[in-house]
Amino acid sequence: MVQKRTAQRIALVALAAVAGLAASPRRIHVDRGRGWPAHGGNAGHTQFSPLDQINRGNVARLAVAWVHHTGDARADDRSQIQCNPIVVGPVLYGTSAGLKAFALDAATGRELWTFDPFAGPGEQPIGVNRGVMYWEDGDDARILFGAGSRLYALEARTGRPVAGFGREGSIDLRQDLGRDVTGLHLVSTTPGVVWRDLVIMGMRVGEGPAPAAPGHIRAYDVRSGRLRWTFHTIPWPGEVGYETWPEDAWKRVGGANTWSGISLDAERGVVFAPTGSPAYDFWGGNRLGANLFANCILALDAATGKRLWHYQVVHHDVWDRDLPAAPILFSLRRGGRRIAALAQITKSAHVFLLDRQTGQPLLPVEEQPAPPSDLDGETTWPTQPLPLKPPPFARQSLTEDGVTDRTPEAHAEARARLRALRTGRQFMPPSREGTVIFPGFDGGGEWGGAAVDPATGTLYVNSSEMAWVLTMVPVPARASAPVGERVYVQYCASCHGIDRRGGSAQGQLVPSLVDVGHRFDSTDLVALIDKGKGTMPSFGFISDGEKKAIAAFLRGESASKGEEEEGEKVEAGVPFTSTGYNRFLDSEGYPAVKPPWGTLNAVDLVHGETRWRVPLGEYPELTRRGIPPTGTENYGGPVVTAGGLVFIAASRDEMFHAFDKRTGRLLWQARLPAGGYATPSTYEVGGRQYVVVAAGGGKMGTRSGDAYVAFALP
Repeated sequence: MVQKRTAQRIALVALAAVAGLAASPRRIHVDRGRGWPAHGGNAGHTQFSPLDQINRGNVARLAVAWVHHTGDARADDRSQIQCNPIVVGPVLYGTSAGLKAFALDAATGRELWTFDPFAGPGEQPIGVNRGVMYWEDGDDARILFGAGSRLYALEARTGRPVAGFGREGSIDLRQDLGRDVTGLHLVSTTPGVVWRDLVIMGMRVGEGPAPAAPGHIRAYDVRSGRLRWTFHTIPWPGEVGYETWPEDAWKRVGGANTWSGISLDAERGVVFAPTGSPAYDFWGGNRLGANLFANCILALDAATGKRLWHYQVVHHDVWDRDLPAAPILFSLRRGGRRIAALAQITKSAHVFLLDRQTGQPLLPVEEQPAPPSDLDGETTWPTQPLPLKPPPFARQSLTEDGVTDRTPEAHAEARARLRALRTGRQFMPPSREGTVIFPGFDGGGEWGGAAVDPATGTLYVNSSEMAWVLTMVPVPARASAPVGERVYVQYCASCHGIDRRGGSAQGQLVPSLVDVGHRFDSTDLVALIDKGKGTMPSFGFISDGEKKAIAAFLRGESASKGEEEEGEKVEAGVPFTSTGYNRFLDSEGYPAVKPPWGTLNAVDLVHGETRWRVPLGEYPELTRRGIPPTGTENYGGPVVTAGGLVFIAASRDEMFHAFDKRTGRLLWQARLPAGGYATPSTYEVGGRQYVVVAAGGGKMGTRSGDAYVAFALP
C-alpha cells in the first residue's frame, strides 16, 4: 500500500514538473504581495492583500474558475475543512476533510500531490487542521503541517516526508513536555510560524474536566525536528508567574495553550502567541490565582523563547475565554507617526490594541469589578480588564428586553427561561442555576480571525451573537452512584449532556448517546472511548475498568464487581462539571435573542470607533416570511483587499460574500457546495487574481463537503 501511494505521488509530481508547475523554492520572494504565503496571508496575520484586479466595480462578474474535490468528506456530515490555504508561486497548498496535505496548480485546481498521514492500518483522523507552513533554503523547500499529535515535514515539490526530519519525516508533539501525557488529548490544529531555521508551534490540549496536558510553546529545528526551546505557559519553579498559581501547579494543571495561531515580527525577531484558559475551563478551585500565562498575549524572542512582555486579558478564567485568533501586527498611524501595533480580538467581542514593542495599551483599558463565585472551592478574580475603546463588536449582556420577538410564543418562552438564569453582564461566574454567556463560547471573535487594512487602520471582524447557558452540577460522590455513571458525569457530560442527549461544542453537533447501546457493542464502545474519533478526544488516560464501566452505563448494564472496585481506587477529579455546551435557542431551534445573530463589523483602530456593522448571512425561510436578514452564527474569517472588498463565507447559509469595505454594502454572493467555514485566500497567478475558499461544511448541523472553490473574473 505504501509503495502504491508513493508511486502515485511520483507520477503526479512528474506530470507537474513537465507542466512547469513544481513549486519553485525562490518564487515566494519573486511573488511577494501576489501570493498568500502564510496562514493569515502573512506572518503578521493581517489577512490583507494588495491585489486589486477584482474590485468594487467588477466583483459582480466574479465566477467559478475551478473546483477541487478532496474526496474524503464523512458521509455522516461530521467532517470539516477549516483550512486557510497558502499559495507560493503557482502552487496552492492545503489540507482536506480527512487531514491529508495536498498541492494544487493554483490556476486550475489540478492536483499535484497528496500526502495522507493516517494511511497506516487502524489509523484515523483526529481533530481538524487550519493550514500549513512553508519554509525554504536554496533548493530545499518544505511544507510543515500538523495532523493529530504529529508535526510533519514534506518536500514541497513531491509531498514526500523529509527523511532527515524527526523520525521518517515527523515528530511526536507528545514528547518533551516534562511529564507523562499518555492517553491525554493533544493535537496540532492551527499552523505556527517559521522564523529562519525554526518552526514555532502551539497545540490544542484538553480543556477538562478530564486531566489536560500542559500548553508549552515550543520551537523545533526546521531541518532536523530537534527541540530548540520551550516556553512554559504554566511557569515552573523559579520562573516569572510561578507565584500566580498554587504550589507545583505545573505538575498537574494543563491548558493555557496556544491553539489559535502565532504571529511573527520577522524584522524584530519576535513572536506573539495568544494563550487560552487553564483546564478545567469552568471551575478553578484547584488553580486559585491570576494564572499567568493563561489568557495572555505573549511576546517571545523568536530565537530563544525568552519572554519579552505579556498582557493578560482574563484573570483566572472560568468562562473558556481563550484568545481565539492570532494577534494582528500592523503599523498604526497616529499623530503624524507610525506605531508598531498589535490588535487582538477576543471571544467576548473586544479588541485590545497594544504597542507591540512594550505591550502597553494604545487605547484605554480599565480593570472593572467582577462578581464573586458561589461554587464550593472557587474564588474568582475580583477585577477583569475591559477596553473602553473601541466599543465591543457584539452585545455584552442579555436582559428580557433582548430576548427574541420572532413570534409571541417564542418571546414568552424565552423570557420565562431567562428569568431562571443568572444574566446581566460580562464575567458572571458559572453557577448551578445556569449562567448566560453572551457572546457565547464560540464568540464574538473566533479562530477565523480578523483582517486589517493597513492603509486606513480599519479592522474587519465577523461575530456570532449567540447566547449560551453554562450550568454546573456536582460530580456524584463515590457512594452515591455506580462508577460508570460517576465517570460519565465527570468526563463525558460536558459535551454529551447529563441526560446523554448531546448538544453542540465548537459549532459541531455532539451526538446523542441515549440509544448508543443499539449502535455499539461493549467492545466497540470501549475502543471508541480509548482512541477517540474525529473531534472526540481519546480518553486513554482512564483505566480499562473505568472504560468498561462507562460502556456498561451507556448500554444500561451493570459494571462487574472488578470494574467497580477498580473505579473506587481512582483519584477523584474536579468536584463540578457542566451539563454541556448549550445554546440559548427557542423551541424551533432559532436563537432565543433578538437579531442580529451574526454580523460583519468594521472598526476604526485609529480613533477606536465602530465604522459600520451589517448582518452576515440569513435563514432563507425567515427571509421568505418577510423577516429582514438576521445574520447567522459563523465560523471562518474575512479577507480585505486593496480592491475595496471584504471577502467572507462563514455563515450558516453556505454563501460566499463580497462586501464594500467602505460601507458594508453587499456587492456579490455565490452559493458554495457546502458551508465555507474557513478563511479564504486571494492570490495572483499568470496575471489573474483568484479568491479561494474551502467548502467543508459540517458545522451547525449543515452537510459536510470536500471542495475548494476558486473564483476569478471571466
